[in-house]
Amino acid sequence: MVGMTDATPSPRPAPTDLIRARTQVGDFELTVCTDGTYVLDGGATFGVVPKPMWQKRVPADEQNRVVLGLNTAVVRTSAHTVVIETGIGNKQSPKMREIHQNQELLPQSLAAAGVRPEEVSIVINSHLHFDHCGWNTTLQPDGSVTPTFPNARYFAHRGEVEHGHLQLERDRVSYLSPNYDPLIESGQMTLLTTDGIRSNPQIVPGISVELFPGHTRQLMGIHIESRGQRACYISDLIPSSAHLDPTWVPAFDLDPLETIAQRKRFYQRAIPEEWLVIFTHDHNTPTARIGLNEKGKPFVKSFL
Repeated sequence: MVGMTDATPSPRPAPTDLIRARTQVGDFELTVCTDGTYVLDGGATFGVVPKPMWQKRVPADEQNRVVLGLNTAVVRTSAHTVVIETGIGNKQSPKMREIHQNQELLPQSLAAAGVRPEEVSIVINSHLHFDHCGWNTTLQPDGSVTPTFPNARYFAHRGEVEHGHLQLERDRVSYLSPNYDPLIESGQMTLLTTDGIRSNPQIVPGISVELFPGHTRQLMGIHIESRGQRACYISDLIPSSAHLDPTWVPAFDLDPLETIAQRKRFYQRAIPEEWLVIFTHDHNTPTARIGLNEKGKPFVKSFL
């Protein structure tokens, strides 16, 4: 069993804290920053789960919307500053910003954490939905789009780009070309082609990606490992701590049955090895270790 006894937990953050969590993973410093929160329909967020069940975990407002976080993980190694996910960004149309009520806080959050955009050397997108790669680029006052992290190499899966370019009716609203195409055209974004299950590509020493399909066909979890300690940014495979039950799958997922199977596969390692799990959309519990309760159901055993 791999423990994390050297980790130094931060106090549970207040809802307004720009830094959502800080800890060590071996020799790596892990900071969870935020692009703020946004709202989505509760029914869509929890799929076929009846509202009387999910609202016990996550309250809905009068429009049936729930509040979700937008968590960015920053990993500092001895050689790299790595940013995992970049939130919604500042390129939403006024209509979409009104719908989502997002705040565009990631630049402020990174500054609060002492992270300068020009020092970031690696950016990894688990997939290319608008709420995961929005600050890859920044919309300037003159209407141009520039890299938010000018000196970084960006990484995403080629299959995500290809799917986004199809602009299918099912999910075209989720794929916004200015979030990634300018980076591809300039050569700043590297597109991964490995299947990521049998062979997990290493981005830099200690940080690798692995496919967990279901939400999208090429959804990637990002592994962070140093001195026998491991954390995993599991992205929308498990969007929040309220989604730990294998069958609590959002309506957005392209293949919900595959999501269920992949969650079980993830738990087979993450639970016994006590991985620190980083939740992409949980504002109040951005990180946690998972256990099994007396009924064999996954639950938050401890948080940082």
